[in-house]
Amino acid sequence: MESLQAGSDVLFILMGAIMVLAMHAGFAFLEVGTVRSKNQVNALVKILTDFGISTIAYFTIGYGVAYGINFFTGAENLVSKNGYDLVKFFFLLTFAAAIPAIVSGGIAERARFYPQLTATFFLVALVYPLFEGITWNGRFDVQTWIEATFGAAFHDFAGSVVVHAVGGWIALAAVLLLGARKGRYSKDGRVAAHPPSSIPFLALGAWILTVGWFGFNVMSAQTVEAVSGLVAINSLMAMVGGTLVALIVGKNDPGFVHNGPLAGLVAVCAGSDIMHPIGALVTGAVAGGLFVWTFTLAQNRWRIDDVLGVWPLHGLCGIWGGIAAGIFGQKILGGLGGVSLGSQIVGSLMGLVIAFGGGLLVYGIIKQVSGLRLSEEEEYKGADLSIHKIAATPDYDR
Repeated sequence: MESLQAGSDVLFILMGAIMVLAMHAGFAFLEVGTVRSKNQVNALVKILTDFGISTIAYFTIGYGVAYGINFFTGAENLVSKNGYDLVKFFFLLTFAAAIPAIVSGGIAERARFYPQLTATFFLVALVYPLFEGITWNGRFDVQTWIEATFGAAFHDFAGSVVVHAVGGWIALAAVLLLGARKGRYSKDGRVAAHPPSSIPFLALGAWILTVGWFGFNVMSAQTVEAVSGLVAINSLMAMVGGTLVALIVGKNDPGFVHNGPLAGLVAVCAGSDIMHPIGALVTGAVAGGLFVWTFTLAQNRWRIDDVLGVWPLHGLCGIWGGIAAGIFGQKILGGLGGVSLGSQIVGSLMGLVIAFGGGLLVYGIIKQVSGLRLSEEEEYKGADLSIHKIAATPDYDR
């Protein structure tokens, strides 16, 4: 019976890992559809190779930083419980690899290829696992202090803050250090529009991400016994809320409409296991409006050239999700309780500081050592190489 349970858990979390792995195709096509045609191939190659670097970084360093576990042991230890620890690593790796996938959308069209791969290694090996371990593994007794101070530990069931806010605030640091794309903003205050190159690709990416998100959230239970249908329904309601509000606030713009469900799903991750479905609907609706509003402000007024709007989508909606769990998780609002608004605010702000500070450190050092952005000529021609040239040379910086 114990072996059967272990086998069921392995299959359960393996299916979750596969669903979240598929989400990386969503990241790729969302970026491909948003960037200009001359940069589409670069986006596809970047997402795939970032995942490869993330795997090496998380396997050798990051997983140990977060959980104190390493895989440099005998085969007998690795296959215990039907290899559950291995597929758990695979599942959590797909979360870790979302960090560079998120960053990629913000720095698109002017970042050099190999410096970004270098940044990916250090972000997934050190910066992301630091906050992951604090939140999900109780590292450094930070959660103990938060619980003693505010009455409950910081709650982030599926990563509104741990994954999305961390990725979004790292991306903001990178975007600020890179600067805007050439010609995006003129000295006289005009903003040059760079419309999406392919709405169908953008929509395809959004749909792949949306479907995979149900594995991202539901399978965060990590065992069959702990799975909850409440997580699935709350994810659905938040997705719908984000979509409809983005449609209204974004005035039918297809880019906003297809990012709306993603904003809602980012926000509901933290409290999807404790909210009432109506609370999840409101959480997603607020996130949809927050994304449209802050994306517009960042691009047009603050002149932050975040190509896919990953800071508003992941960074700000992720922080909102962490705080929303402390609001709509309360029993008085139909939630299951066990959360504190103070804990959620402190934990969310801690994730913001670690992510933004870590992003500035990693990208700042790389900028000084090797440079971050393409030359003016390379940026003008586009970051892409033809398929034949990619096959012929490892130089992807052009």
